Amino acid sequence: MDLKELLKNYRTKIIDEWIYRLHTEVSERYSARPIDELFQTVSKATDANYYALVYNDKSKINEHINWIAKLRLEGGFSLSEVQTAYELYRLIIMPYLNAELDEKDYMQVLGKLNQNLFYTITRFSDYFQALHEKWLYLYAKKLEKEVEKRTVKLKESEKEYRFLLNEMNDGYFVGVEGVVVFANKAFAQMHGYDVDEVIGKNFLEFIGSGDPLKEKFISIFQNDLQKEEVFIYLRKHKKGTLYPTEIKIKPIFYRNQKGIGGILRDITERVELEKKIREAERFVHLGRIATCLAHEIRNPLSSVKMNIQIFAHNVSLEGYNKRRLEIILKEIGRLEKILSDILDFARPISLNLNKTNIKRVILQCIENVKPQIEEKEIKIKFNFSKNIPSILLDEEKVKQALYNILLNAIQAVDRRGKVEIIGTIKKQNLILRIIDNGCGIKKSDMPFIFDPFFSTKPKGTGLGLPLAKKIVEAHGGGINVKTRKPKGVCVEIIIPVKE
Repeated sequence: MDLKELLKNYRTKIIDEWIYRLHTEVSERYSARPIDELFQTVSKATDANYYALVYNDKSKINEHINWIAKLRLEGGFSLSEVQTAYELYRLIIMPYLNAELDEKDYMQVLGKLNQNLFYTITRFSDYFQALHEKWLYLYAKKLEKEVEKRTVKLKESEKEYRFLLNEMNDGYFVGVEGVVVFANKAFAQMHGYDVDEVIGKNFLEFIGSGDPLKEKFISIFQNDLQKEEVFIYLRKHKKGTLYPTEIKIKPIFYRNQKGIGGILRDITERVELEKKIREAERFVHLGRIATCLAHEIRNPLSSVKMNIQIFAHNVSLEGYNKRRLEIILKEIGRLEKILSDILDFARPISLNLNKTNIKRVILQCIENVKPQIEEKEIKIKFNFSKNIPSILLDEEKVKQALYNILLNAIQAVDRRGKVEIIGTIKKQNLILRIIDNGCGIKKSDMPFIFDPFFSTKPKGTGLGLPLAKKIVEAHGGGINVKTRKPKGVCVEIIIPVKE
């Protein structure tokens, strides 16, 4: 099936899923929009993407952006909400591409899809921001005319203008000779202060000490800024945390003094989104390679196993020779398990949801690792809330995820160690915590624990936690791993409770 035929055949499914996920996943504002409106906007966006991907014609994307930007600005939507809505198209369409295209076509279309989405989000962001700034500019001009006509209402107009700035989602400030002389509420909140606390501070105090742009700002404040400029820098919060921030600054006059006016926008979500896109592309590529290798290895491995089993059945061996044969079969079994894990990780997750008693699932997992528990004399402690209902889950996949996490805990603790399993319901979420008092995780290893094939165990595959994370996220949840004092690890699983 070529791309054109694929997009036509799956058009209705893509539109239906896009509408559903917009209405349930993105934000309260999208959830509040009428389904008819979402159908209209999603249909146009789907067709615009079709022309861009099939004919390299981005004119319909441009038309859609010009229309939807005004609609979403009037609806009070934030930039990140609409960016997330556009990103859903990639997440929805990729399983169809993976299923219907061969590897060569898939990689070509994936590259085109990424370029197309980058073009769409970038152009929408620029146009949306331009509309927002134009609206502010027109409103400011209107206020200026009102001030000229009604001098007696000068103070009231200034108050309204300040109110407008304080209602902005973006931070706004005025600096004179590098000192903040005016700031709106959003600017203060972005830095962890009250408005009164930021007035009088040098703007350089709000820039990370290691940021190379700090020298650039010193130069700007020492010399008059001649034109509007845009930078991305690390914003310093009161607590010392650094956040990626986009700033647009321009020369202005403030109370008859030359100064600088700046608009700040937190781009943490955008940076994280770009990071996730790159990570998703890397995992897709890695998954395809792993699948290919696993298939190539599995067939000859099965042949080796079968012949060794025949050999063991027909030949009478004793002593060390018999032991050597048992070791060979055991290691072949381990290799088969590794290949199975690789294939499970590489395949797209498809859920078979049914109402499931999560406590029963955990008890089955414990039964599967009972020999290891008894061998190390591990104490298992349960602490489950009584109000946990049966919830919609893919029982087999959740069992697989919990088994991997539980096995990690058992392997980490010493003889007569402890593993505690806690289950609660909080804010329509199932919270599961698996806590052990084992050796813990090194701080240097923590950033990599969800990377495929990363393992500190001599015979570990490094696929247990990544596969568990993939399964939990497929259920709309998340997984967190934290070290405990004085020792041990807590793995927290959060899964939404859905009807």
